[in-house]
Order: sequence, then structure tokens, then C-alpha cells
Amino acid sequence: MRGPSTPYDLKRAIGRSVGYFWNFPHAQLYAEPKRLQGAGLLDVHEEDTGRRRKIYTITEAGDAALRAWLAEPVKEHFELRDIAEIKLFFNELAEPDDVARLARDQIEQHERRIAEYEEMQRRYGGIEEVSSRMVTLELGLGMEYAAREFWRGVQERVERGEFSSMKRRPTAP
Repeated sequence: MRGPSTPYDLKRAIGRSVGYFWNFPHAQLYAEPKRLQGAGLLDVHEEDTGRRRKIYTITEAGDAALRAWLAEPVKEHFELRDIAEIKLFFNELAEPDDVARLARDQIEQHERRIAEYEEMQRRYGGIEEVSSRMVTLELGLGMEYAAREFWRGVQERVERGEFSSMKRRPTAP
């Protein structure tokens, strides 16, 4: 979408776009273009001078493969890997203050991300060239609002004392 790019260009672009919902290990952004080149899906041009950067461009075969992949149905269910959620799952082993702190921290994190997404919406929402990609921002905002409300509910439950009778691990005699 951005035209010929170096792996560093890809890293920067991902940090401002799909990186908000799809995690890429940085090493993959340097290894994958080389693999795609070997498969005939990318062409590479290496600069003759300076840092001799490698600039990759999608080939016709690469464009066809990308379009075929986009047309494939998605059968996998949404995957969520949330450290806070796994900690909450084991709340019986935590102190109520720990659960309360976890909830407060999560509320703050989701509020920061909401503010960031709303600013992106304000800045880019009226730009026609990116308007079709803004749909993913709507999903992100919806998920952030839902997560914030969930953690507010957890915080309220802690305040009502619903986490006060925690089960403790049996102590050895």
C-alpha cells in the first residue's frame, strides 16, 4: 500500500497502523521480505551507495497472492491474550487490594488507548485516502470501551466486597 519499502519503513508503518491490533516481532520484518523475495512475491533493489538499504517491491505474483489471501474465509476465532485477564482468572489467590489495583490500572490503560484512538479518529477521519482503513479503528474503540466498562465493573465488585472472601492455598502443617 505504501509502495517500495525497506524493512525499517515497514516497521515504522506498522507502528502507526496494524501494530495496534497485530503484533509483529521486529526480526520478522527483516526476515519475511527476504523469504517473500525467494518465493517470487517481492522484488528487491539494493542501493549502490550509502547504507546500501534493500528496498522491496511487490511483484504481480505477490499482488495475486495477497488478493487470494484476502479473499479466503477466516475460520479462526478471535484470539485474545491479555495478561490482566489471566491475573484476574487467578483472583482467588490474590488480595482484594491487588484485584482493585489491577482494575484501576486497566481502566487507566484503556482510557489512554481510547484517547489515542479518538485523537486518530479526529486527525485522520476526514482524509479520504485512509477512510476505508479507519473501520479497524472503530473496532478497536469498541473493544477499548467494552474493556474499560468491564474493568469498571470489576472495580465496583471489589468495592462491594465481592472479592473479600478469597480462598487461600492450604498451608503445610
